Amino acid sequence: MPKAIHLYEVLRRPIVTEKSTMLAAHRKYVFEVAVGANKPQIKEAVEQAFSVTVEAVNTAMGHGRRKRTRQGRMSSAEPTVFKRAVVTIAAGQTIEFFEGV
Repeated sequence: MPKAIHLYEVLRRPIVTEKSTMLAAHRKYVFEVAVGANKPQIKEAVEQAFSVTVEAVNTAMGHGRRKRTRQGRMSSAEPTVFKRAVVTIAAGQTIEFFEGV
């Protein structure tokens, strides 16, 4: 059983890049979400926050980059870990938050 996360804590921020704006033309919107959130939690959070019907949720984990030392060896990784979610909504619906960007 996954740990319960409040719906307002699931969605962190929208990701607005060139690729994500091109995906918006295909009814797909990209969000940074909490690392512990699962697909049903993300679906419920988007549906309640934007009043849309979610068809699919795809997630991907991002990890920190490796740092090099002066000798050229890889020494350590940055601890940044983030999770990205691509949300596909039903036909004929849009999320107005992304339209003015």
